[in-house]
Amino acid sequence: MCAKLLILESPGKVKKVQSFLGPDWKVVASVGHVRDLPVKEMGVAAPDFKPHYQPTERGADVLKRLGALAKQADVVYLATDPDREGEAIAWHVADALKLKDAKRVTYGEITESAVKAAVQSPRAIDMALVAAQEGRRVLDRFCGYLVSGPLSRAVGTRLSAGRVQSPALRLVVERERAITSFVSVTHYGAELSFEGWKAAWVVKSWIEPGQEYFQDQALAEKMAGLRSLEILDCEESEARVAPPTPFTTSSLQQAASNALKFKPKQTMSLAQALYEQGHITYMRTDSPNLSQEAVAVIRAYADGQGWPLPDKPRTWKAKDGAQEAHEAIRPTHIEEEDAGETADEKALYRLIRVRALASQLADSVYAVRLLRLSADVDGKQATFEAKGRTLQEQGWKVLLAADEATKDDAEDEPDNPVPALQSGAQVTALSGRVLTKKTKPPTRYTLASLVRELENRGIGRPSTFAAILDTIQTREYIKEEKRYLVPTPLGVQVVDALVNAFSFVDYAFTKEMEQALDDIASGKTKYQQVVATAFNRLMDE
Repeated sequence: MCAKLLILESPGKVKKVQSFLGPDWKVVASVGHVRDLPVKEMGVAAPDFKPHYQPTERGADVLKRLGALAKQADVVYLATDPDREGEAIAWHVADALKLKDAKRVTYGEITESAVKAAVQSPRAIDMALVAAQEGRRVLDRFCGYLVSGPLSRAVGTRLSAGRVQSPALRLVVERERAITSFVSVTHYGAELSFEGWKAAWVVKSWIEPGQEYFQDQALAEKMAGLRSLEILDCEESEARVAPPTPFTTSSLQQAASNALKFKPKQTMSLAQALYEQGHITYMRTDSPNLSQEAVAVIRAYADGQGWPLPDKPRTWKAKDGAQEAHEAIRPTHIEEEDAGETADEKALYRLIRVRALASQLADSVYAVRLLRLSADVDGKQATFEAKGRTLQEQGWKVLLAADEATKDDAEDEPDNPVPALQSGAQVTALSGRVLTKKTKPPTRYTLASLVRELENRGIGRPSTFAAILDTIQTREYIKEEKRYLVPTPLGVQVVDALVNAFSFVDYAFTKEMEQALDDIASGKTKYQQVVATAFNRLMDE
């Protein structure tokens, strides 16, 4: 007999949680989902769209084992992961075992204090969250069953479509086509060099009406030949740069891809291991904010290190559509500089830790000087600008040089020690050169930049990005070439067969569906209404 039975998701957590709770508890794992829709049929039909679940092949044995343990327990606690998926697994276990008074508990980190606090404050299963997960699963099943057949017939080979993977594939295909059809335009600028600093010609007022770029090479050469100029004004200002936010699921995947060359699926696997080992908080989150307790601990630690702190703790506005049930990803013990069992786990932990620490530090402060110069060219004033900035206060850059999540797009401003000069002063350029520029095609997506694009467009949810990208790679719809994503001929065929035939590959429709699922979770709408609308739309196409 065990007085209290606690069922969590992953076997990797059992030993640690058991050690927290002691001998009065029996801790076991559901090993993820125990039931799902049928393998060989859709399993959901109009008009009620009630899903017909079956135990999975592994789940049947798990349920048998859990059922025997539940009969021996005085009370059953369901401690599956603190998200929609975890809520659904908790409900499936309770429903399959016919548990009448199961207690739902959640915690954002696997530490003794968090687990003990959770079991002291149980709640009922949140059926709105369960319905939202059910809606996602059923919508995915609709796309798989109602679209894959027509798609396979159109292309002539057995293929599968996905509610979110197909729009993701479409992004890659459309980017490739934009690159292929791109026509480069050559345009010009001019730069003058002075003693230790440079100034660039402001071409905007010289561009011909109707043109986007300056294309008169001869005039650019004339500008580069100028030597005597007058100072129009010298503007002094201060630029403050706030640190990047702590990691969300999405920004962690992007940063790990850029800084550590990890694929999103690998990143999530490593983060899961760190979470189960008790080193980081729950790694599926849209929130950029840390708990008040965590912020207080981080500020105290940073102060002890002598690092600069802002007057008030930092908070950030989440992106539209973010599900902020859990705080951002952070170490459970900020003083631990190293954690993890493998080199990759340790590297990811360091990335998470430094980012969490830096997020609460003071702004970096730059002194900015903008010098504007002019000369007469053919009776018209030509203006040049010289901009320089000097780091005055490091702030968060004592720990972190840049935001790793967007490092692939970042360009460091070159040093340009612009002198302070008075308006009306005359200066002489030592040399000048024409800047010959060519417009560049859009760049191919990397895994990191595709994750960022999916998030910006509201396609899918950060917790699903790794699986989406893994699926379209595994099915050979895209391939990686030097870390850039290229559609395969098969991937192009799939997109061409779907576009204009099925609305679920429309970016706006996909975003609307995500919002509808969020509305189910928040109780603003009902499961049946959302899935019926999507089903009828697919059947009409």
